[in-house]
Amino acid sequence: MERARSFGAVAEDYERYRPGYPESLVALVTEVADGPVRRAIEIGAGTGKATRTFAGAGIEVLATDPDAEMLAVLRRECAGLPVTTARAALEDLDPADHQPFDLLYAAAAWHWTAPVTRWDLATALVRAGGAVAFFGGPFELADDEVAGIEKELIAAYAPEGRHLPPPSPADAPMLFPGDEMLADDRLSDVRQREVPRRFSLARDDYVRHLDTISAIRILPADDRAALFADLARGLPERVEVRADLMLHTARRVGDVRDSQSPHSRGRPPA
Repeated sequence: MERARSFGAVAEDYERYRPGYPESLVALVTEVADGPVRRAIEIGAGTGKATRTFAGAGIEVLATDPDAEMLAVLRRECAGLPVTTARAALEDLDPADHQPFDLLYAAAAWHWTAPVTRWDLATALVRAGGAVAFFGGPFELADDEVAGIEKELIAAYAPEGRHLPPPSPADAPMLFPGDEMLADDRLSDVRQREVPRRFSLARDDYVRHLDTISAIRILPADDRAALFADLARGLPERVEVRADLMLHTARRVGDVRDSQSPHSRGRPPA
């Protein structure tokens, strides 16, 4: 099973056991843009956790995701909000089919995009002076001793652990994707900020959350069941979780007035 496409089978659990995003993100993201942020495109929207945060602030969001089951949950959960959807990965999108957006963002999804095309597509989808934003972070047990127990139990079934290796080298000037943003002269005012988040969860809810993580999803069903049984025996009844968000933002280079020219508007959607 491909890790990037492993979530649809647990779309309802993804919606129930993964946390949403704080309203404070909207101001942190939109303050980067030159001019108002009225329209946004979200890449890898999943079940709409971040979609609701931005649409709830009155921003029109085109939520894209390649998985039909995830989008079905998103449509249900975003009913009544200014949200439209498209079943597509970033690589499936043609910027010529859209008027440039004021904002492009991705929540815990940008690492799934293709490195060779992601910045060409991202900058083509955003107007001059518009913003790009990427945020996410690991969901980790806050108690070191408990985290050690979990790590040992998971290693018995997934020796590489449950986290993807960092896409950026250790000596990069910023964490991913900030390092790639700094290297792209179509982006300016690149910022890296941390947004703290803490949760207290019942053990069973935490284990169900683990079943929405790609490294666990791709394990054979028998191994997943055995791992969950081990975790149920090894972890305390409640766990404290650290889930800080790393937020990267930047502004699309160009005067906001440039985006009003006929050559930069793109074609209206078919």
